[in-house]
Amino acid sequence: MFPTHVFPLDNPFLKYLGVEFVEMGEGAATLSLELQAHHMNGGQVTHGGVSMTMLDVVMALAGRTLNPQATGAVTVEMKTSFLQPGGQLGGHIIAKGKAFHRSATMCFCEAELWNGDKLVAKSLGTFKYMKSTPASRKAQSVSDSAADA
Repeated sequence: MFPTHVFPLDNPFLKYLGVEFVEMGEGAATLSLELQAHHMNGGQVTHGGVSMTMLDVVMALAGRTLNPQATGAVTVEMKTSFLQPGGQLGGHIIAKGKAFHRSATMCFCEAELWNGDKLVAKSLGTFKYMKSTPASRKAQSVSDSAADA
Protein backbone atom coordinates (compact mmCIF):
# COMPACT_ATOMS: atom_id res chain seq x y z
CA MET A 1 0.00 0.00 0.00
CA PHE A 2 1.17 3.54 -0.78
CA PRO A 3 2.27 5.63 2.25
CA THR A 4 -0.79 7.52 3.47
CA HIS A 5 1.30 10.42 4.79
CA VAL A 6 1.48 11.77 1.23
CA PHE A 7 -2.29 12.02 0.90
CA PRO A 8 -3.23 15.72 0.71
CA LEU A 9 -5.56 15.77 3.71
CA ASP A 10 -4.03 19.14 4.55
CA ASN A 11 -5.75 20.53 1.43
CA PRO A 12 -8.30 23.02 2.83
CA PHE A 13 -10.79 22.43 0.00
CA LEU A 14 -10.82 18.65 0.47
CA LYS A 15 -11.18 19.15 4.23
CA TYR A 16 -14.10 21.54 3.69
CA LEU A 17 -15.82 19.05 1.41
CA GLY A 18 -15.27 16.24 3.91
CA VAL A 19 -13.53 13.94 1.43
CA GLU A 20 -12.41 10.74 3.14
CA PHE A 21 -9.37 8.72 2.11
CA VAL A 22 -10.16 5.02 1.70
CA GLU A 23 -7.08 3.51 0.05
CA MET A 24 -4.44 3.86 -2.62
CA GLY A 25 -1.78 1.58 -4.06
CA GLU A 26 -0.64 -0.26 -7.17
CA GLY A 27 -2.16 2.19 -9.64
CA ALA A 28 -5.49 2.62 -7.88
CA ALA A 29 -7.15 4.85 -5.28
CA THR A 30 -10.52 5.19 -3.60
CA LEU A 31 -12.18 8.17 -1.87
CA SER A 32 -15.60 8.57 -0.26
CA LEU A 33 -17.91 11.39 0.75
CA GLU A 34 -20.99 11.62 2.97
CA LEU A 35 -23.26 14.09 1.19
CA GLN A 36 -24.21 17.21 3.16
CA ALA A 37 -26.23 20.33 2.37
CA HIS A 38 -23.20 22.25 1.06
CA HIS A 39 -22.60 19.52 -1.58
CA MET A 40 -26.00 20.06 -3.23
CA ASN A 41 -26.89 22.18 -6.26
CA GLY A 42 -30.17 24.07 -6.78
CA GLY A 43 -31.93 20.84 -7.76
CA GLN A 44 -30.92 19.28 -4.42
CA VAL A 45 -28.58 16.70 -5.98
CA THR A 46 -24.80 16.55 -5.76
CA HIS A 47 -23.19 19.54 -7.48
CA GLY A 48 -21.17 18.60 -10.57
CA GLY A 49 -18.15 20.44 -9.15
CA VAL A 50 -18.13 18.14 -6.12
CA SER A 51 -18.30 15.11 -8.41
CA MET A 52 -15.49 16.41 -10.62
CA THR A 53 -13.32 17.23 -7.61
CA MET A 54 -13.67 13.67 -6.34
CA LEU A 55 -12.85 12.24 -9.79
CA ASP A 56 -9.88 14.58 -10.30
CA VAL A 57 -8.30 13.86 -6.92
CA VAL A 58 -8.80 10.09 -7.07
CA MET A 59 -7.15 9.92 -10.51
CA ALA A 60 -4.18 12.01 -9.36
CA LEU A 61 -3.73 9.77 -6.32
CA ALA A 62 -3.93 6.62 -8.45
CA GLY A 63 -1.32 8.05 -10.80
CA ARG A 64 1.00 8.99 -7.94
CA THR A 65 1.12 5.37 -6.77
CA LEU A 66 3.03 4.56 -9.95
CA ASN A 67 5.66 7.22 -9.14
CA PRO A 68 6.21 7.50 -5.36
CA GLN A 69 9.03 10.01 -5.92
CA ALA A 70 6.52 12.54 -7.28
CA THR A 71 5.41 15.14 -4.77
CA GLY A 72 2.14 15.64 -6.62
CA ALA A 73 0.30 15.27 -9.89
CA VAL A 74 -1.19 18.29 -11.68
CA THR A 75 -4.18 17.92 -13.98
CA VAL A 76 -3.29 18.62 -17.60
CA GLU A 77 -6.59 17.49 -19.12
CA MET A 78 -9.79 15.96 -17.80
CA LYS A 79 -12.99 14.81 -19.49
CA THR A 80 -16.06 13.81 -17.52
CA SER A 81 -19.31 12.25 -18.65
CA PHE A 82 -22.22 12.61 -16.22
CA LEU A 83 -24.59 9.66 -16.47
CA GLN A 84 -27.13 10.49 -13.76
CA PRO A 85 -27.54 12.67 -10.65
CA GLY A 86 -24.82 12.12 -8.07
CA GLY A 87 -26.87 11.65 -4.96
CA GLN A 88 -29.03 13.44 -2.43
CA LEU A 89 -28.53 14.88 1.02
CA GLY A 90 -27.53 12.12 3.44
CA GLY A 91 -26.28 9.85 0.67
CA HIS A 92 -22.78 8.52 0.15
CA ILE A 93 -20.63 8.61 -3.00
CA ILE A 94 -17.47 6.65 -3.78
CA ALA A 95 -14.78 7.64 -6.31
CA LYS A 96 -12.54 4.88 -7.71
CA GLY A 97 -9.51 5.80 -9.79
CA LYS A 98 -7.08 3.76 -11.84
CA ALA A 99 -3.86 4.71 -13.61
CA PHE A 100 -3.54 2.78 -16.86
CA HIS A 101 -0.30 4.22 -18.34
CA ARG A 102 2.63 6.37 -17.29
CA SER A 103 5.72 7.91 -18.77
CA ALA A 104 8.62 9.57 -16.95
CA THR A 105 6.66 12.80 -16.49
CA MET A 106 2.98 12.01 -17.13
CA CYS A 107 0.31 9.52 -16.18
CA PHE A 108 -3.01 8.62 -17.78
CA CYS A 109 -5.93 7.70 -15.58
CA GLU A 110 -9.63 6.88 -15.46
CA ALA A 111 -12.15 7.12 -12.65
CA GLU A 112 -15.74 6.29 -11.80
CA LEU A 113 -18.07 7.91 -9.31
CA TRP A 114 -20.64 5.62 -7.65
CA ASN A 115 -23.77 6.29 -5.63
CA GLY A 116 -24.50 2.84 -4.22
CA ASP A 117 -24.81 0.52 -7.22
CA LYS A 118 -25.42 3.42 -9.65
CA LEU A 119 -22.60 4.69 -11.86
CA VAL A 120 -22.91 8.48 -11.67
CA ALA A 121 -19.97 9.73 -13.75
CA LYS A 122 -16.88 8.53 -15.58
CA SER A 123 -13.67 10.50 -16.23
CA LEU A 124 -10.43 10.29 -18.15
CA GLY A 125 -7.48 12.44 -17.17
CA THR A 126 -3.88 13.25 -17.97
CA PHE A 127 -1.60 14.32 -15.12
CA LYS A 128 1.92 15.73 -14.94
CA TYR A 129 4.09 14.48 -12.11
CA MET A 130 5.54 17.20 -9.89
CA LYS A 131 9.06 16.96 -8.46
CA SER A 132 8.61 19.60 -5.77
CA THR A 133 5.82 21.25 -3.82
CA PRO A 134 4.63 24.82 -4.56
CA ALA A 135 6.11 25.92 -1.21
CA SER A 136 9.54 24.46 -1.99
CA ARG A 137 9.47 26.03 -5.49
CA LYS A 138 8.62 29.41 -3.94
CA ALA A 139 11.40 29.05 -1.36
CA GLN A 140 13.86 28.13 -4.12
CA SER A 141 12.75 31.15 -6.17
CA VAL A 142 13.27 33.47 -3.19
CA SER A 143 16.65 31.87 -2.54
CA ASP A 144 17.65 32.28 -6.20
CA SER A 145 16.55 35.94 -6.16
CA ALA A 146 18.60 36.63 -3.03
CA ALA A 147 21.66 35.00 -4.61
CA ASP A 148 21.28 37.22 -7.68
CA ALA A 149 21.22 40.42 -5.59
